[in-house]
This record gives sequence, structure tokens and C-alpha cells, in this order.
Amino acid sequence: MGKPTGFKEYPRKTVPYRDPVARVGDFLEIFTPPLEDHLKNQGARCMDCGVPFCQSATGCPIDNLIPEWNDLVYRGRWRDALDRLHKTNNFPEFTGRTCPAPCEGACVLGITDPAVTIKNIENAIVDRGFAEGWIVPEPPPKRTGKKVAIIGSGPSGLAAAAQLNKVGHSVTVYERADRIGGLLMYGIPNMKLDKGVVQRRINLLKEEGVNFVTSADVGNKQSPGYVDPQKLHDENDAVLLCTGATRPNDLTIPGRGLDGIYFAMQFLTANTKSLLDGQHADGKYISAKDKDVIVIGGGDTGTDCIGTSMRHRCKSLVNFELLPQPPETRAPDNPWPQWPRTYRTDYGHQEVAAKFGADPRTYCVMSKEFVSDDNGGVAGIRTVQVDWTKDDAGKWKLHEIAGSDKFWPAQLVLLAMGFKGPEQYLAEMLGIAVDPRTNYQAVHGKFATSIPKVFAAGDCRRGQSLVVWAINEGRGAARAVDEFLMGTSDLAAPGVTLGLVRN
Repeated sequence: MGKPTGFKEYPRKTVPYRDPVARVGDFLEIFTPPLEDHLKNQGARCMDCGVPFCQSATGCPIDNLIPEWNDLVYRGRWRDALDRLHKTNNFPEFTGRTCPAPCEGACVLGITDPAVTIKNIENAIVDRGFAEGWIVPEPPPKRTGKKVAIIGSGPSGLAAAAQLNKVGHSVTVYERADRIGGLLMYGIPNMKLDKGVVQRRINLLKEEGVNFVTSADVGNKQSPGYVDPQKLHDENDAVLLCTGATRPNDLTIPGRGLDGIYFAMQFLTANTKSLLDGQHADGKYISAKDKDVIVIGGGDTGTDCIGTSMRHRCKSLVNFELLPQPPETRAPDNPWPQWPRTYRTDYGHQEVAAKFGADPRTYCVMSKEFVSDDNGGVAGIRTVQVDWTKDDAGKWKLHEIAGSDKFWPAQLVLLAMGFKGPEQYLAEMLGIAVDPRTNYQAVHGKFATSIPKVFAAGDCRRGQSLVVWAINEGRGAARAVDEFLMGTSDLAAPGVTLGLVRN
């Protein structure tokens, strides 16, 4: 805990973002540097709650020792706080920037008052660790002679690589893109996670002995970077699949084939690659400049499409959501310590409101048809409003509202409706069993697939989820692989030390 009476003395106060009008003029990070006294006061709010739900099954998926490092920040012991943070989290600079903070949703203080600003404190600890030079490469003292191939360099693949390398296995990570990082590099835009921050950690892993191979599309014979998965299987002692859930949900309504309609990741990936290759000078990105933009789907990906479109100088922006607007406070069926399904305004929404005068989201909207401009491009969308009611069994049903038809102009439509599992070519080549949702079939905690010495972790195993859950999976899979190779393992895995059951 921090100060025994701190939660009574100090109100919750988050570290502010940069001014929305200013920040849409660049792709620099949206965050501002925190003041040490501010963080000390916020750490002081961590109360002596007895059972810290923030780090339990309903809170942090990687069991971060949150009360401990909150207390250490309050006491000014930053180096110790960093050690406690790294004990459970390989990449706090990623989660501190991108995680929606389920820990704060489960904070015991949140029963009656605003939760502790856990995410801000986490990010400040690791940023200070880099600034002070405390974070340095730590190669393993010896090698085991075992070789592990990891396919995919997103957060689960990198977490597994870090852990397996730590115990002395020789790890090679294969990435089909031209840069390492997966979702961290190309899926999350620069203003939320600067790519220098990602590359800094990758460089550390390289110095610690992890090998990386880019432009290596394992299992895809149609790719110029094709790598034979059977060869990897034969040449390594274990193979870990961390390929992500990259098949997007589509909106198959009339007019879907028109130009100007893209999946969110097509838009975000092209934008970031062009930005990194030369500050958009090559023009190889999907521009929203001077266009009416409609983003279909909410969540982090939808917000990132909004923020990117704003930086392109779009003409207007609307965000469709099929579900009703969430309540301002927890509903009766959403009690603490569940994740609070409440109304939030994220960075992209703030930016639209600052420029155009209103939140871009419109709720209970169902898209019915994409309208053509007669030249093969999209000119807009026809929609209807829907109403949600419960049937006799208590299940939600939607009903179209008669007379609510509307046309919305749009020259660019971005589909951010989530993902439905990994691409299947790798599973088909190796003969891996998949579950009913087409994810690689493997039990959490064991992570073994139906193929001997092949394991799976992250979104490709559990489905689309958070960066922090990917780290949970990568760490857990690393322990499972280490046990498979050595018969036992000293690696910690989320839920193991606390005796928790994870899904």
C-alpha cells in the first residue's frame, strides 16, 4: 500500500494527454511527461485493501505486483519499483501505453471512489528505468543447446522469446512483415505507441541473444518470403505459433466491392509503414485527406482509425456502433470487480470533438448498403436505426426501426469490427487441429497443439484479445515449452504463483 490515508486525501488525477488540437498535427505520442510529485500522490492512493483484486483473475492477466510498486513509487524507490514491475511483465512500456487497464476496473478503491491511476504509474516506472540507464541487456549465463522457433513477433511471440532466451535456449523469431513487432509495430499507430519504443526493446532482445528473421512468411507458398514450416519443425526442438488473429470480420452488404472500403488493419498498417519508411513521402498509404470518413466498429482499433484519419486531415468523421451507448456508471448486471462496461471517451474521440465539435460515435446503427459514386468508388452508406430488447429467455434481440433510413456520405469507409481467428494456411500445412472458432487448439497452461513439439499462444490460440493477455500467453507458453524441453522449469507463468485458473 501507499499512504494509509492517501485515498482520502488525494483525488484521482490522470497524466493528461497533449492538447487534441495540437497533437492531430503530428504522429508523435499523445502522452505528456508526468511530474514525480503527481505520481507519488497517486501511488499514495493505493489502499490497504487486504485482497488486491487489481492483480487477481479479474484484474491484471499477468499478475503485476501492483500494490508493491505503487508503494515503492510513493516512497521514491523507483529502481526497486522497476524490479518488481519486470518480475511479471517483460514489456511494461507496451502495456503502460496500450492496455485499457483491467487492473483499474478491479481496483478495490473503485467500489466507492475513482480507481488508482495504475496505468500511468506503470508507464512512468519503465520510462524512468530507460532514462536512468537501469534497463540493460542481460544475456543468459549459459546455453542449453536446445533450439526453439517462434512464428510471429507480436507481444506473445516476443514475451515467449524473452523468457525462453532467459533460461538459455537458442530462440529464433520469424516475422512475415519487414519489421519485427507484429501488432505492436504495424497494428497500433505511432501516436499511441512510438515505434522507437518498440525497436528499443527489440534491440535489447537482440543483444541478449534472440535471433530475428523478417520477411519470413511461414507456410504461405504464395509469398516471396515463404518458409517451409515442416523444415522448421524438423530443425528445432520446439516450435511456438504466435501468429495472431489476423482474419478480420467483414461487412457483406450490397456494394462491398466498391473502391474506398478497407479493413482497419489495411489502413493502419499502410499508414505506419509509409510513416516509418519516409514520413509518408512515398504516398504508399490510404489517405483520408479531405474525405468524409466512416469508421464502422468501436474498440481500440476503431479509435486508432479515427485518430489516424484526423491526422490525415479528413473532411468529416463518423463512427458507427451497432450496440447502444454504454451507461455513464456501472449497470446492475455489471458489478465490481468486473470490467466496467461504461461510456468512455478515448483520444480519437477527443480529437474529433475538438475539431468538429461533437463526439463522432453514433449508436444503434446498422449499415444496409454501400452506395456507389458511379465510377466504382464508394459515395456513402445507407443505414437504419435499431432497437435492442430482451426476449423471454433474456437474450438481446435487435429490431430495425421503421422509417429510420438514412444516407451518410463517405468516400472512405474503414471496417473495424474485430477478428475471427488466425489465417489457416499454417495450420493446414502442419495438420494442426483447430477449435470451433478456427483458433489453434491448445489448452491454456499446456499450450501444446495436436502436433508433437508444436505449441500455440496469443490471439491465434485464445482469439482476439489485449496486449496484456498476449504477454500472459507468451510467458505461459514459454514455461510449457521449457518444461517440455528440460523436464522442469523455473520460469514463472501468470496464475501459477498465485494459484489462479486462467481461461
